[in-house]
Amino acid sequence: MSKAIWFISYQLVKGACEAEFLQAQETCSNEVLSQKKGFVSWQALKQGNTWVDLVTWASMEDAINGEDSQGDVPTAALAFYAFINPTSLKSEVFLVEKSY
Repeated sequence: MSKAIWFISYQLVKGACEAEFLQAQETCSNEVLSQKKGFVSWQALKQGNTWVDLVTWASMEDAINGEDSQGDVPTAALAFYAFINPTSLKSEVFLVEKSY
């Protein structure tokens, strides 16, 4: 079974504090995503004003299920989302064909 990766790019809302954003991102990872089946890791990348999250999952099924938030959205996720400019958000899921 091949791993899958969420590739999510975005910009922060105007005036956002990067240190607070990174703390909210870490909290969301620890309290929300890392609790989901198949979560492997979350890497935060930045170039200029653009951020990219590379979230690795054990399988494509886990990646798809990781997106599913049945019921209420956790507070940690809402705090993280509050930093993201929704009009800049682009999200894709890729299957890892080969790793070196």
